[in-house]
Amino acid sequence: MSATAPVPRRLLTAATILATMMYTVDSTIVNVALPHMQGSLQATQDQAAWIITSYIVVSAIATPLAGWLGTRFGLRPIMLWSVGVFTASSMLCGLATGLGEIVLFRIVQGAAGAALVPLSQVLLLQQFPREQHARVTALWGMGVLIGPVIGPTLGGWLTDEWSWRWAFYINLPIGLLAYFGLFATIPKTRGDETRPFDLTGFVFLSLALGLFQLMLDRGQTNDWFESTEIVAEAFFAAIFLYMFVTHSLTRDRPFVDLQLFLDRNFSASLAVMFAIGIAVFSPTVLMPGFLQQLQGYSPTQAGVLTAARGVSSMLGMLLAGRLVRMVDLRLLIAAGVTASAVSLWMMGRFSLDTPAHMVVSAGLLQGLGAPLSFVPLSFAAFGTLSGAQRTEAGALLTLSRNIGASVGISLAVALLARSTQTNRSYLAEHLTPYSAMRWAELGAQPGDPAGTAAIVGEIGRQAASIAYANDFNLLAAVTIAALPLVLLIRVQRPG
Repeated sequence: MSATAPVPRRLLTAATILATMMYTVDSTIVNVALPHMQGSLQATQDQAAWIITSYIVVSAIATPLAGWLGTRFGLRPIMLWSVGVFTASSMLCGLATGLGEIVLFRIVQGAAGAALVPLSQVLLLQQFPREQHARVTALWGMGVLIGPVIGPTLGGWLTDEWSWRWAFYINLPIGLLAYFGLFATIPKTRGDETRPFDLTGFVFLSLALGLFQLMLDRGQTNDWFESTEIVAEAFFAAIFLYMFVTHSLTRDRPFVDLQLFLDRNFSASLAVMFAIGIAVFSPTVLMPGFLQQLQGYSPTQAGVLTAARGVSSMLGMLLAGRLVRMVDLRLLIAAGVTASAVSLWMMGRFSLDTPAHMVVSAGLLQGLGAPLSFVPLSFAAFGTLSGAQRTEAGALLTLSRNIGASVGISLAVALLARSTQTNRSYLAEHLTPYSAMRWAELGAQPGDPAGTAAIVGEIGRQAASIAYANDFNLLAAVTIAALPLVLLIRVQRPG
């Protein structure tokens, strides 16, 4: 099949959405099953954390490599290889009998899956005419935004009903459908065989990204910069990043095409996408804990409440796909960023007594805001680039969003832990054995063991509730701070 031959576009779209969703769901589905895996594999909490850490670090390293591979060998072999190996390694993760095995298979899974998100978007842009790019980007974006939302709920349900192994087995039917769909629809094209591989640049960038991701993932566990390990990881990540930039500026064909960053739309889109990664993915980690630990919802009930966000995301994708051809892209991006910030501000008002309809309302607004910024931002990033630059640009855009998500989640978890400790100490100061009025209000006697335990538990819940509010307010501030960057994007004629 030639590069210009028609392809069954509906089948191609469905297959790419399945491949994208398979990867994004797997980025969060394991988090819920981790305690069960820890017991089954007889691992400590720190050892079991490597099941997630290995996947994140290797995915970060392999994402920029996906851009070079797609350019050098063409999209068809790389996409088929990625889906096939990701599906096979998922099955091996489910069959693993020891911690070492599952960490090894998670490394393979992360390396194979890193190409799925960026290259699937580029594939759709290549196979659809320009006037349909907005609509197809909206459809593809459903897999990117909805996957992390449904991942924890699906993982919890599979773990409770069957076993943690089904969090990996679920990828088999999805992977097979995606593989055969892509095999039947991706046209055979020739890659750029003249593109050399800059091994030195790749090594420098891989070390910088790997160490940075390792620092973010292990920072809270090791008390951040009080730990020699975290200081070393941060220091050498900065050194290797400097070496990568210096090397790339002095080489004719570097690993990453630096000409991309001279495009104002692309550079501005990278910065805004970083902020969107913080705003969209951090709440997916915080909300399940808030609903289950503080408000007493079961995992299934918490999943139902957060599912509203996924529903509004789908509606927002369809709406954005239509509006992007009729409205100034900057207005849509600004509206999406503002909606995300407002939803986070609403979450910052949550308390222990917040009713379910307020949780659903904030989720609906956030689900609507994410695609209103995501779709036009993707459209703006690729709109001023040549077709030959899109493969590498797609990988960098995905990398920017993923790093934003990692930074946001790490900072949110760190702030949550530290703020909870601070608030607990502050609240406890106001309750002493001599505070007779306060003890009476709480219905307990000073020194009573049961009453004291209940009050200590309530202080902990109140302290955590304030900490969650601080987290959401900070995320809202970071999100709204990205608005001025939207002005850097050049206006494109709608349609």
